[in-house]
Amino acid sequence: MNHALIPDTRQIGRSLRLWRSLRRLKQAAVADLMGVSQTTVSRWESGQAAPSLQEQQGLRTLMAARLDSAADFALGRLVRAAHTPMHLVCDFSHRLLALSRPRELHCRVPGSELLGSALWRYATPQIVEHEARLADLGWYEPGPEAIEFDTEGSDDPVMPIERSRMRWIRMQLSDGSFVRLTETVVG
Repeated sequence: MNHALIPDTRQIGRSLRLWRSLRRLKQAAVADLMGVSQTTVSRWESGQAAPSLQEQQGLRTLMAARLDSAADFALGRLVRAAHTPMHLVCDFSHRLLALSRPRELHCRVPGSELLGSALWRYATPQIVEHEARLADLGWYEPGPEAIEFDTEGSDDPVMPIERSRMRWIRMQLSDGSFVRLTETVVG
């Protein structure tokens, strides 16, 4: 499946504002990094303007979650060692950061080929639907509840998805970026 991710511009702005504050960066510094004016960054953060598709890609690259610190690396190691199907993605870009062996066994390519790739293109309609509802479900608030939902399967030639119950858990890395632990609920 190939779904176009159409992000809610308010969430892009909220994510940018939080990312910037955690790094103690001024809007002008982000503007320089993005090649836009400080006013443009302000308008993105307030939701008054939406970044272009190219600017959205630049923001995804800029704010991408990385497993750089020892604690974050340990989280990735725990996911890889898990005995249930799960994977960890950047909550903003959907780039794969780690996956468990049981999840990798469902893939039709080695997990190493998927690492760093955005998984959005493999989303089922139910995943797309829940992604669109994240703001309404309190996902971007401090300490959000886990989100569980049922999804139909897909027979994607690279990353098939089994008909299952999914659980999303949002976590913050040591650098302030957010990741999503996606679990297949067993039992």
